[in-house]
Amino acid sequence: MRIPIALIALALCSGHAAAADTAAPRQKAITTATAPLPDGKQIEKELQSLPWPRFRAVIETIPKLKADVDAYGAFGWEYVKANYKTHGWKKNVDRLDEVQKRQLVDLIRSAKAAK
Repeated sequence: MRIPIALIALALCSGHAAAADTAAPRQKAITTATAPLPDGKQIEKELQSLPWPRFRAVIETIPKLKADVDAYGAFGWEYVKANYKTHGWKKNVDRLDEVQKRQLVDLIRSAKAAK
């Protein structure tokens, strides 16, 4: 049975939410919201360090990044799978607004913690 990528992304997000509930949720929310975001190059590096299934789940969760890949249809996902560790994602990350970048950083951290 094949598990849809969206379910994996939800599991990653819910695991992150459960961990946040255990230790001072209000303080964590304040810290997360005010903590400076890493630059696009650092986000790109962390994104590329993920294994393919987690990488894809993260990309599919951020609408602008998903749309960038979906624009090329099935070939786009094949290309990304073959080249996601070397493809330059910085430009795509830099086009995200601050809320989306923060969401991306949180998803990447959750995906890394799920190892």
